[in-house]
Amino acid sequence: MKSKVRTIIAAALAALPLVNAITPEGMLAAPRRGVAQANPSGDFAIYTSTNYSFEEQEETTVWQQIDLRSGAFSTWSTDSNISEVVFVGPTNTSILYINSTNEAGDGGISLYTADATRLSSAKFAASLPAPFSGLKAVATKSGDIHFLVYTLAYPNGTAYNEDLAETPASTARIYTDIYVRHWDTYLTPQRNAVFGGVLKRGNGTYSLAGELTNYVTGKCNATCAESPVQPFGSSGDYDISPDGSQVVFLTKNIDLPLANFTSSQIYWVPFTGRVNDSVPINPVGAIPGVEGASASPTFSKDGSKIAYFQMNGIYYESDRNIIYVANADPTALNVTSVAGDWDRSPDVLAWSNDGSVLYVAAPDLGRGRVFPVPVDAAADYQPRNITNEGVPAGMQVLANGGILVSDSKIWSSRDIYSVNSEGNVTNVYLQANLVDEALAGLGPQDVSEFYFSSNSTETDLQSWIIYPANFTADKTYPLAFLVHGGPQGGFYNSWSTRWNYKVWADQGYVVIAPNPTASSGWGQNLTDAVAGHWGDYPYWDLVYAWDYVNENLPYVDTSRGISAGASFGGYMNNWFQGHEMGRRFKALVTHNGVTNTLADYATEELWFINHDQAGTFTSPNETSTYYRWNPILFYENWATPHFVVHSDLDYRLPVSEGIMLFNMLQVKGVPSKFLNFPDENHWVLNRENSRVWHREIFKWINYYSGLSGAASPY
Repeated sequence: MKSKVRTIIAAALAALPLVNAITPEGMLAAPRRGVAQANPSGDFAIYTSTNYSFEEQEETTVWQQIDLRSGAFSTWSTDSNISEVVFVGPTNTSILYINSTNEAGDGGISLYTADATRLSSAKFAASLPAPFSGLKAVATKSGDIHFLVYTLAYPNGTAYNEDLAETPASTARIYTDIYVRHWDTYLTPQRNAVFGGVLKRGNGTYSLAGELTNYVTGKCNATCAESPVQPFGSSGDYDISPDGSQVVFLTKNIDLPLANFTSSQIYWVPFTGRVNDSVPINPVGAIPGVEGASASPTFSKDGSKIAYFQMNGIYYESDRNIIYVANADPTALNVTSVAGDWDRSPDVLAWSNDGSVLYVAAPDLGRGRVFPVPVDAAADYQPRNITNEGVPAGMQVLANGGILVSDSKIWSSRDIYSVNSEGNVTNVYLQANLVDEALAGLGPQDVSEFYFSSNSTETDLQSWIIYPANFTADKTYPLAFLVHGGPQGGFYNSWSTRWNYKVWADQGYVVIAPNPTASSGWGQNLTDAVAGHWGDYPYWDLVYAWDYVNENLPYVDTSRGISAGASFGGYMNNWFQGHEMGRRFKALVTHNGVTNTLADYATEELWFINHDQAGTFTSPNETSTYYRWNPILFYENWATPHFVVHSDLDYRLPVSEGIMLFNMLQVKGVPSKFLNFPDENHWVLNRENSRVWHREIFKWINYYSGLSGAASPY
């Protein structure tokens, strides 16, 4: 990426005092900004900004506006009821927005139209009878607005509204298939569905014409269609064509059991059609070997093409995403792959204005980089990145052809800037570390990286180094060794409000965050290699990472080190506990990790376990990976003080795993502590809970690492 840039940040905002360190409270209370959304002409953009007050124990959300010509910031709205905004209508400033309540106060929402430059002009357009979200809307030639939203729906296709639903006399749940619960919710007959509606224009106002159309519910075989797919599906699972005549949506494969396969299909349906009119774009068998999960169906700006991602493997959620383009014509789809051999797995896409290029973001060498890819790119085409640091949360192609990027970095919770197709950064509008008091003084000087070799792979492996406040290389700092989850995934140059490297470092540590076997962004082979090898390949990679630090970074005191990780990172800390690596640390931290691999079938997504343990759970014996990589087999070696976190709503790794770990540590006499949240899932999201999470973990590791002034955790 070229470095030519014009920075537009108000000097008054940038003149912040430097802070000695970022605290958990500062990080948790700091503004959390959404993705910048520009109006059609690219004159200005809006985004949400949410602050939290620990004193008031409440959050406040406002909408901010950036003038994309001058860089000036202003408050666009303080109305917290405005939850979603779409630019649509007769002018470049016309909008349609969701008001998160309606006049009836019955759990539904309202739609309003307005001029974005005069919100006082807002006019009521419709009241919808359920908590719909995921608004997408386009103007038709007639001036009407066609829109899409989604919500849970009953099996009969009507929208589900919890506020109006009858309370059954019994709370019993009865299941006849194995997908009983997912993430943090027991599955019910109600499933997500995409609904379409028409706002009729007349006399300068809009009103709802007729009933909403459900495009999804009722398409059933082994299971029934659902879009967006719970629990992480969003409006990115569907799209509406620019002229409002076509809809696409994705759903899990209705011909296969939900818990056993990742396969999903994208369906095309006319806006005026219904569920039985839908046509699959990528049915299993249409392209040999392409059977896996689909993502991000998106119409080109002229509506003639549909781009999407799809994986090959039908059991594997971390297979490589490949770009596909289809004609938006169900009689002549002509699905083709784009740069099909590219050894990266993109997960965000946007069309160029002329439809000749797809801009995609993909994990790449510890970053999430943006790449332009010609739509007609051959299989061997190798895209070149036009952004470098950071991980995009979203991007938008502007009217002038530039790309408006909203990303984050280890040192900044949100950067907003524009870049052209050649990789020239043309404007920098926001850098959170320059405007947020809690982040003041953070910057790229806090971060570096190194590569090291391991005995498990010929690929050189990468690790981040994050330095504490006021770092000097002539002093020594205890090691904080972090292990990422997944195991497929990685530590990237991005901000996190859950595992924030800088918050850990500013306790007084040098943080080492390695990307071992299973990490994404260094080629699919490295990602795939972890299957059947949880306890050896990544383990030895981490041993070699520790060895590199011990031998090459004299400012890191490995004799006072601690290790921590969540999910697979928690499993690995449990594995450390029974092996020599565990003796290299003064304390361990396991957040929602696996303790007993023989209990892996207590999870919900069986496709994950079947793939990563290289087979189904049939007759576990000493040759089975379920048995071989079980941390409790090495219980006799457990000795390192161990902090355990596990929450009740984690259905991916049930809370019994954490309780078992704690019980075994206590019986063996290993110093240990258990932290439980009854209202959290695999993650700790509530700010007050997160404050406790940080406080208790830091008390533990600071005490055992011998940080000056550390209080006893007991």
